[in-house]
Amino acid sequence: MSSHKITTTWKGNMQFESTNPGGSLTIDAAEEVGGTNNGLRPKALMLSALAGCSGLDVASLIKKMRLEVTDFNIETEGFLTDTEPQVYDKVTVTYHFYGSNLNEEKLNRAVELSVEKYCGVMHMFRSFAEVKIDTVFHKV
Repeated sequence: MSSHKITTTWKGNMQFESTNPGGSLTIDAAEEVGGTNNGLRPKALMLSALAGCSGLDVASLIKKMRLEVTDFNIETEGFLTDTEPQVYDKVTVTYHFYGSNLNEEKLNRAVELSVEKYCGVMHMFRSFAEVKIDTVFHKV
């Protein structure tokens, strides 16, 4: 069984440093809850993890399928419940592809493979939230 071990160290006040196999990041709270607004937010980091996981899949598939894509980005938006503790109950993931010769059918397949088969973070999110997927093609 493989695992990931992360060490998160308190740096004072509301700030922490969290190690990751590829580097480290700073976590902090907003000023209105006692932080200094000098770090990333834990819940929003979950959305970054979701986009990053799926993005790595799609980038790999773009290469394997030899697709022409000038650029792509993924927008994720998480909607929080009104009750405490606030959790994401709905998430929208929008893939934006840019290029002059986009193969929309194959790019849709790449997104589908990531969403349905490869992205473990996506599968985790689907266990606690309704996840909506959109794909937008931008001819440039």
